[in-house]
Amino acid sequence: MENLVEKLQKDALDFIETKYTLNINGGLQTEISNLDFYFSDETTEFNAIVYEPSLCIILQGSKAVGFGNELYNYGPKEYLLSSTHVPAKVKVLEASKEKPFVSFRIKFELEDIYDVIKNIDTQKLALDSKSEKGLFFDEINEKLYDPILRLIKLLDKEQEEINYLSSLIIKEILFILINDKSGYFLNKFAMEGTVSNKIVKAISEIKDNFNEKLNVKELAKLIDMSESSLYQNFKTITSMSPIQFQKKIRLEEAKLMLLNQNIEASEVAFAVGYESPSQFSREYSRMFGMSPKAHAEFLKKEIA
Repeated sequence: MENLVEKLQKDALDFIETKYTLNINGGLQTEISNLDFYFSDETTEFNAIVYEPSLCIILQGSKAVGFGNELYNYGPKEYLLSSTHVPAKVKVLEASKEKPFVSFRIKFELEDIYDVIKNIDTQKLALDSKSEKGLFFDEINEKLYDPILRLIKLLDKEQEEINYLSSLIIKEILFILINDKSGYFLNKFAMEGTVSNKIVKAISEIKDNFNEKLNVKELAKLIDMSESSLYQNFKTITSMSPIQFQKKIRLEEAKLMLLNQNIEASEVAFAVGYESPSQFSREYSRMFGMSPKAHAEFLKKEIA
């Protein structure tokens, strides 16, 4: 006999299969701005991505996530929680045309977490000064799946109802997460003054100004940390140094520009902050496995 989580998962999968065509490969943004799906009818090689603050759940298939030197495999029985913008490599392990890989992501802001945290008793979430990696994995349960399924089924409602109820359900999901094992993890990144929260601010600063020259000394001063502490804790949370992280963000932005705008790679290089188009091309090829031009053509064929 199926347990309740499996029944809820099947209900969600049946709903999605009825509403959408699953024989597409790639992401699908829904009418709920914080909710998107990802489908694949074949396994993939590792692809470089940057997780946003989000809850990621697989309904069918499985995936490998590479973070720094560590590798995590997860499927429908677990969830992945990202606290901030975290670089990683992902690979679809199980997928076929008969049983395509199906996952979804619920995005949120740290302000949403704090808004929930400030209204509950967080004594059980006592914090220490140690920072932790920005990804968290745990087993999923029926208490979490109930509001998730209601969020997904909102897609059958009118947009006015979607707009009003989706934010309430997402807060309910965060409330459940904060009162579960992941509460300590979320609280650490959301609470003002913690080391992890300071690193989140550093990440946001780099991301918002990715095309400008990075001054680590000024960045450390901005978040009230020493340079050595910034470097150490930044690497713990993101698996990268601040400079490496900025390079990652620059190249991800370049990928989007090449995909969505009809401009030359040299123009993109300058737009994202590179002074040398040849250096840009080398680093882009190293990250994505092909030149900027070839990669743009490949991506356009993928979504055609």
